[in-house]
Amino acid sequence: MESSRGTFRVAVRDHVMIAHSLRGEVFGPAQRMHGATYEVITEYAADRVDSNGIVMDIGVCHHVLAEVLAPLRFQNLDELPQFAGTNTTTEFLARWIHGQVAARVRGSFRGDLRVTLEESRVAWASYEGPVS
Repeated sequence: MESSRGTFRVAVRDHVMIAHSLRGEVFGPAQRMHGATYEVITEYAADRVDSNGIVMDIGVCHHVLAEVLAPLRFQNLDELPQFAGTNTTTEFLARWIHGQVAARVRGSFRGDLRVTLEESRVAWASYEGPVS
């Protein structure tokens, strides 16, 4: 089924609690070790739905997001080898999670994926790009 115009979207959310520190004076007190709880939202967008009338199965979306976040939960990101020498800013993490999710859904989803990390009610960062 195709749309005449417009975009279909489906999104799921989860959360992850991490610790980290950020290098650079621009980060002020966040240069010290601190904790963060991110609400993580993955939003799948496509110009058409499949033969079942969906963009992506919501259960699969939840499973993939939980799988990607599992190795980060309750971890000090400064100590994880995959982030060695990296400032794990919210923007960086949004892009990293995007890459992990995209790798898992490639083949079953074609469209755009947006990953948003909400730090609080008033601050968030996103990364968006195609999954092909």
